[in-house]
Amino acid sequence: MQDKETINSADFSDNFQPPQLPPGRVLALDLGTKRVGVAVCDETQIAVRPLCVIERRGWKELLRKISALIEEFDAVALVLGLPTNFDGSPGEMTAEAQRLHRNFSLSLKIPVYLQDERLTSMWAARHLRERGVKYKQMRREIDSNAAAFILNDFLARF
Repeated sequence: MQDKETINSADFSDNFQPPQLPPGRVLALDLGTKRVGVAVCDETQIAVRPLCVIERRGWKELLRKISALIEEFDAVALVLGLPTNFDGSPGEMTAEAQRLHRNFSLSLKIPVYLQDERLTSMWAARHLRERGVKYKQMRREIDSNAAAFILNDFLARF
């Protein structure tokens, strides 16, 4: 058998190119059944901060409030946390997050992305404890802080 030399030496190991993120502020949501944490980044997409927590009452009210925040901050994209189990398999809220992703995508004029949110609530709680935040206040801030971790993880991909 004759040895053949490979002519095409292209490296195909990392062909995935994420979509180009438009410049500007990005909002992120940590979706819960009762509350939705919101975070935002600056125009350069470097600094991320927790913004607020929205009480979740229904789809129309949530859409109205998120639309108002998008307009207020002139956001160019929306990121939703995608809850999965630790092993990456779908969790209880995965289908709900995917449903909301579809609804937001159909209702908004900006791109809507999903971002794995594994351990973000745990990291948010740890961050708040390290800052000395008391338990009662932590319950009010954990969702928006988790959204900030989701947004940081998302922005790190670009």
